[in-house]
Amino acid sequence: MSNNSKKKAQAAAAALQGKKDKQRRTLIQVAVAVVLIALVAAIGFSIARSNSEDTTAVPAATPSSVTQDGAIRIGDPNASVVVTVVEDFQCPACKQFEAISGDTLSELVADNTIAVDYKPIAILDRMSSTNYSTRAANASLCVADADISAWPAWHKAMFEQQPTEGGAGLSDDDLLGLIQLAGIDSPDVTSCITDGAYTDYVASQTQSVLDGGVTGTPTVTVNGETVSNPTPDGLRAAIAAAQ
Repeated sequence: MSNNSKKKAQAAAAALQGKKDKQRRTLIQVAVAVVLIALVAAIGFSIARSNSEDTTAVPAATPSSVTQDGAIRIGDPNASVVVTVVEDFQCPACKQFEAISGDTLSELVADNTIAVDYKPIAILDRMSSTNYSTRAANASLCVADADISAWPAWHKAMFEQQPTEGGAGLSDDDLLGLIQLAGIDSPDVTSCITDGAYTDYVASQTQSVLDGGVTGTPTVTVNGETVSNPTPDGLRAAIAAAQ
């Protein structure tokens, strides 16, 4: 092949290669453009969807019977001395506290010496197979809404019937049975318990209490001061000091 023929062949090959390279670059640019368009469309769809949805958190249903900080108050709403009891219905130590000091608190409420703020929380759901701590705390709020005057008797019965840890806990039927024993007969309280009306509220209150520094149950305070010895004598001494 002559030099001229070789040069023409090389020029033709170079031209063909250049055309292929140009086509390749064009395809890459098109592909990139398609990806970018798809990405922009996806972002736009996401933004449009988020704008069309109501992202405002729905507040947990609040019981009508609780104080501003979520306690079930037994006694004078304007009492100058308030004993606060943070408890979990699955907690064995809470059952012991109720058995030892519950009657003392009831006596002091009855003679208007104190009011008692009960704060049921749920930190022991893991100790039952049915989230009993949460269900029991929910039930306590349902009962308080239905009949606050019957709540102390129901509360006492709840600890007397406390299930052992590791089991299923009391069933909803069991909880409803205790309500009937306390003399409460209301379809509202029945649905409140079976529907778990205050489950979210219990969760938020539990977190609030833990954030406030409580590390276990029962935690007993008198006017905000922790009672390290919440026996009847220890409580009476702390209450006398707060008066």
